[in-house]
Amino acid sequence: MPRPFVAYLRVYEPLSVLDAKLASKVEKALEAGPIPRSEAGDRERELWLRSQLGQKLLPGESFDVMTISPAEVPTSEAAKVGPAPLVCPLDIRARSAAALVGFLATAPPILQDAALNLSPETVRARASAVMAELAAGAVHVISTTWTIPLPWFALVDPAQRRVVLAGSQDDPERQVSWRVAMADARRRVARALKVVKRSLGDEGPAKVLADTGRWLEHFHPHAAVELDYGGLVQLLEDKDLLEDTSAADVNAIVDALEADDAEEVALRYESLREFWSELARRERHG
Repeated sequence: MPRPFVAYLRVYEPLSVLDAKLASKVEKALEAGPIPRSEAGDRERELWLRSQLGQKLLPGESFDVMTISPAEVPTSEAAKVGPAPLVCPLDIRARSAAALVGFLATAPPILQDAALNLSPETVRARASAVMAELAAGAVHVISTTWTIPLPWFALVDPAQRRVVLAGSQDDPERQVSWRVAMADARRRVARALKVVKRSLGDEGPAKVLADTGRWLEHFHPHAAVELDYGGLVQLLEDKDLLEDTSAADVNAIVDALEADDAEEVALRYESLREFWSELARRERHG
């Protein structure tokens, strides 16, 4: 079975800055063994399926964590990351609750009735209670299926991409990812938001950048951010991964908007459209 076609934006915080209750949970999870990056998608799917087979509204209290070393995070002279270890609670229960709240806000009543065996009011109350338990007021992981919101690429330095091709397209070690110090990510998103709002207004890319910037502000300034293609690498051949210029294109668009270079903006956007439209087609047609 292929891994879920899900990409991720993760925050890893120093264990030492977490509040006592969360730190205790993280320490126990680390003793049991952190979840490898290559297994994160499968683990999330397993926990969700278990909850549904058990006819539960949300996954149980299982607590999983990922970890990286500060040495694995490129930093500018103005940024600091650490101390070790840097930990990322997967927040699966809270993320599921947030997804339920979003479902209730967007799905028509007939679909809610078909999908839920409880009243919307009960579901919303239970989901909101779970979300309120988050120590930082925000999950450490946000995810997206089949594609990546293009504004996310404004957070990273294109030159710091990590590519592992592994043996085959479905190899769990196969990856494309970036890591960036929190201070650098915040600086990058703030600059991109300012430029994009001036040129394109408050909606669309600017809204994604604003929401992402607010999310980053929930975490410690010495944390790290990771943009990970996750299971999307299963959909792309080696040549596509190696020739992917998405991060460079988005950063070039920000520069071009700042310089009022419409021709460069159009050129770079066309490159992005060509690359990501194939994944969009596969989502539609399976």
